[in-house]
Amino acid sequence: MRSARPTIGARGRRFILDLPRETPDGFGGVVRSFEPGPALWGSIEALRAGDRVRADRTESAATHRITLPFRPDVTGANRLSLGPRRFRVAAAFDPDGRRRSLVCLAEEILP
Repeated sequence: MRSARPTIGARGRRFILDLPRETPDGFGGVVRSFEPGPALWGSIEALRAGDRVRADRTESAATHRITLPFRPDVTGANRLSLGPRRFRVAAAFDPDGRRRSLVCLAEEILP
């Protein structure tokens, strides 16, 4: 059975793949920063939003499903940017094993 192909406008959002860059901090650790990488056209779908307690502090969390063209180099170390919004990639997988699309489960980084 053939899977349904996305419509022309389904991937109409322009994401930037932020690549991690680690530099030594001089004390045996590293400082992680991100630099902009390639632009990718994709779609975004909100999954869940709510509050959670982390370190005795309440914070908001929003999770999304982001679908992109397949890339083997997208991992949990990457971030995705959509204008001023930033998303931490929690998982990235090929849904049907055909290397056509990549589904990322991501958490929005709220200011």
